[in-house]
Parts: sequence; structure tokens; C-alpha cells
Amino acid sequence: MIIVAGTLTFDPAKAGVLAEGWDKMQKATLEEPGCLAYDYFLSRHEEGVILVFEKWESEDALAAHMGTSHMAEFGGLMGQIGITNADVKKYSGATEGPLF
Repeated sequence: MIIVAGTLTFDPAKAGVLAEGWDKMQKATLEEPGCLAYDYFLSRHEEGVILVFEKWESEDALAAHMGTSHMAEFGGLMGQIGITNADVKKYSGATEGPLF
């Protein structure tokens, strides 16, 4: 299993552009083979910060996602929303079990 998690910092005035672009990207991505979770959340304490979370069945599934047309289109959106910092990491070899 592959987990992708981190933060992106963007121009908060562009939150509407982000939401519209993300909804389109998320819909297409959740239909991809091997995508188990794909979402972002706006930070509740830092304006203009997105918390990213993705879960993939395999490295191959994530690699295929990175080559999709909707990923390329979303890359263009990233420029439109004024990304000033990106700290997103990939974690591989994760095992999964209940926390509680």
C-alpha cells in the first residue's frame, strides 16, 4: 500500500478555483484502478493550506495516476491557485490495522 500525504500552500483568494478543479480531478481519480482514497482538506488553523491524503493499492497504480490526462490538467490548475509551498510525501510499505 502507498500513502501520499502532505500540505500545499496556496492563495486563499483562489479557494473557489481550487474546489472546482479538485472536484473534477477527484471524480476521475477515484475511478482509477488501485485508488483507495483521494481527498484534500482545508486547514482549520492555517488559511491557504491544503492537507492532502491519498491511498493507493500499489506503486504501479500511483505511477499510472501520475501519467493521466486529468493529472496533467490539475497541474495547470496548481499554477492558477498560486502555490507557494508544497510538502507532499509518498510512504510505501505501510501496513494497515485498527487504531482503536
